[in-house]
Parts: sequence; structure tokens; C-alpha cells
Amino acid sequence: MAQDLKEHGHVKSKIAEKDTSDAGSDASSDASAAATADPGSDTDVSSLAHKQARILDACRRKDIDDLQVLAISPGGFLSDAIRSQAWPILLGCRVDEDGEQKDEKREKPDSWRDLPRHRDEDQVKLDVDRSFVYYPTEPTPAQLEEKRAELSDLITEVLRRQPYLCYFQGYHDICQVLLLVLPAPLRASATARLSALRIRDFMLPSLAPAVAQLRLIPELLSAADPALGAHLARVEPYYFALADTLTMFAHNVRALGAIARLFDALLAAPQPFALYVFAQIVLRRRAELLALDDPDLLHFTVSKLPPDLDLDAVLADAERLFRNHPPESLPGWRRRVASASALRSARDVSACATQSLDDGKRLFDEQLREMLWAERRDRVRAAAWTHRRLILAVAVAAAAIYFRKAPFWASLVSWSTPGRDR
Repeated sequence: MAQDLKEHGHVKSKIAEKDTSDAGSDASSDASAAATADPGSDTDVSSLAHKQARILDACRRKDIDDLQVLAISPGGFLSDAIRSQAWPILLGCRVDEDGEQKDEKREKPDSWRDLPRHRDEDQVKLDVDRSFVYYPTEPTPAQLEEKRAELSDLITEVLRRQPYLCYFQGYHDICQVLLLVLPAPLRASATARLSALRIRDFMLPSLAPAVAQLRLIPELLSAADPALGAHLARVEPYYFALADTLTMFAHNVRALGAIARLFDALLAAPQPFALYVFAQIVLRRRAELLALDDPDLLHFTVSKLPPDLDLDAVLADAERLFRNHPPESLPGWRRRVASASALRSARDVSACATQSLDDGKRLFDEQLREMLWAERRDRVRAAAWTHRRLILAVAVAAAAIYFRKAPFWASLVSWSTPGRDR
């Protein structure tokens, strides 16, 4: 994190289990709704108003350090109207004083429709057809069709403009959150930058970088709680964490208010922070998990997010876990995380916000080369291990021939041969 938590207020935060307000609504009315959602004292209302003012001031100043602190503090960014200002700043979108997008390449809004079709568009259609299951709540068939058309356009535009990116199942879960929270002019830019600069590891041709991230979780749990880490070792590898880490929890969190609150923190934090959030959720279930001995039941239990998560507490504890056990302290960080991985290039949110989409393409190419080299290395190692006896026999035979023919050894053998004239 940019700095330790500075904001611990007395604001009681309850994540609304209903659809949040439209992103284009007035910020003050959203804040009033947030204040009245949890009846409290005048101090509570005053604290919310003060926090809203702080967030808006940080947005005006484009102060990412302040936004990082406010994102982790209780309630996050409070409303979608405020999020529509804060998220683009955290992602490095170029926005003018009126909140309008400054397109990085100044392309016409609909020019993507004339670009070549992306290879994954058939899978995009299949996933979009089953999107918006949990939110918005109770849409009419016409509204649902409209949202799905908008989601299809958003994903297709991003993929056609960045054709090197590979679509993955669950990407639409992330995109639908951005679509519902951000105003239309900012969606494509924010989604493109998130894809190329923050979740790039998941948009390579292989899941190997995603699996490398998963392998950091047991190391983190063992560092934080050795007993729990040892207990959960029986369910490694941690594939049950794939859906949550791959989709920024959007696949399994069923309330828009809750997932938007999580996005506040995930977009404001260094990219590895999602792994710490998952680990912290596991740590909070310590007693429940230690009581389970059956590996299948243990796997099933830990793969489900508990329905009563206190997100503010989880995020605050995850931030503390991040400070106590930073990624660099984990053995797998050095061994398995590629130098061009988004875990490294987005380790500093402020630095990442200055990167361009061209930087994302360059890092993608570097990471792809590293990934292909690692795959070749692993294949060679696997083949060598499979044929190790044959390789050893050949090596021994070659050594015997060499030593027999080498001048020194030849003279030594000749000298030591019985019956040789001395």
C-alpha cells in the first residue's frame, strides 16, 4: 500500500444487498442515500459527508496516495457517482476537468466496429448471453437485452483494439461491474487499461501465470498461520481460488454494492492485493477449517465465499497482512513470478497509472517470451527426468570412451598394464 491506514473513523459500514444507484446520478444524492442506509447519529452522517468531501478533493487533485487510503477505509468510495470519478484516476485514464475522457489514441468511438474480428468473439457471445444473473435486480427482458448488448460491445471493442489479449471465461464478470458503475464514455478506456496493465497475467495464451499466482497463496497462509497452512496443504494446488482471483471476486459476489466496494480496494491497491484478500478470508475461517479433516469437504468449504463477509474488516486485515508479509518475502515471488508479470509492473499503483497501452503491449510480449521459455525449460526437465537412466548410461559410456582415448589416461593405462616392459 502507499501508506498505512490513516482512516479508521467511527462510520458503521454495511454493504447494501441491492443494486447501487446509476453511475451518472448526482454525487450528493448518493452520499445522502449512503448516510441514511444505516440509521445512526448526526456524527455518523457528518463523518460520511466529511469522507465524501475528502474523496472528491482527492479526485480533483488526482491524488492516488489519498485515494488508496480512502478506498481501504470503511465504506470505500461510498457511491457509484464517486466511483465513476475515482476508478478512472486509479487506472490512469486521461480525464479532463469536466470528467470527459481524453482518448489515448484519439480514435473515433465507433471505429472499433471496422476492425478485424477477434478470435475469441464466439466465446464472448456465449458468456454475455448468461451475464447479469444477480444484478441489476429484477430487470425487464428489454433492459436485460440492452445491458447484454452494451456488455458485448464493451468487451468486443477492448479485444479488437488490443487483439493480442486473450479472452478468459469470467472476464465478462469484471466488465459488467465496470459497465454498471462507470459512465459510458469512460468504460472502454478503463476496461482496456485494467486488461492490459493490471490483469494482463490472465489474458495470455496460457493459464500458467495465473497458476503461478495461486501458488503464492499457500506460502502466504503458511507465513501468517503455519498450523492452518499445514492443514490446508492437503488441498493444494489452490485451484479453488482461481475463480475469485481471476475475476476480482466478481464471479462469486452476488451483490453489486458488495463487489463495487471490493473493486474500490482492488483498483486502489497493488496488483498482488487480491491474493491477500482471498488469504484473509481463509484466515478468518480458521476454526471452521481446522475442524474439517476430510480433504474433499475441506476443498468444498474453502472454495465457497461465506455469505456474511464483513468486507470492511476483511480489507483492513488484508492490508495489515500485506504489510506484515509483503509479496517480496514469499519464496515463490522470486522463483515463479515473471519479471514482466502484472504483479510486478502494477506493484506501484501510481507508476502503473502512468503506463500507456503501448507499455501494456510491450510487457505482454515480454511476458509471453518468458512464459514460452519457461514452458520449454520445463519440458526439457521433464524429458530428462523421464529418461534419466538412459541419459546416465550414455554419459557413463561417453566418459569411459573419453578417458580411454585421452593422452594422459591412455599413457596411465598403458603404464599400469601388467607385463609392460619397464
